[in-house]
Amino acid sequence: MQPGEIYRHDAFYRDPETGTPEPKYVVLLATLPSSDLVARLLTSRPHGRPEQPPCFHGRPYASYFLGVLGGPLSAKSWLDLRYQDDFDEVEFQRRLRSTRIVLITSLAKEVLIPLLECAAAAEDTTRMQERAIRDALAKLR
Repeated sequence: MQPGEIYRHDAFYRDPETGTPEPKYVVLLATLPSSDLVARLLTSRPHGRPEQPPCFHGRPYASYFLGVLGGPLSAKSWLDLRYQDDFDEVEFQRRLRSTRIVLITSLAKEVLIPLLECAAAAEDTTRMQERAIRDALAKLR
């Protein structure tokens, strides 16, 4: 599992009305010293998220515009930079084996570097997450 990998989580949350498991796409940003995974969600809903500049830390939602990524991600996509709990690495691996989580694609290095810089500076990124993201950036450069 590497920074920039995009995964589809088939049962990320339950629909509040039907109780049906609903999917979400997540982008891995870094690995913490504990081996937990720092990730953020992708969204195709603009809701005040600009395309320019791609890195946006304002209101209503901090985000990073990625454009159309292709494959199953056929709409314009933004990385939602709001706080997201870290994934337990063991549980993430278990869900990969069960195919509840599936690798979709990886972001190119020239896209990933500015995305990580933006995510590291986001208000909702914890200090520990920021440190791990900046460590991942250093390895990419």
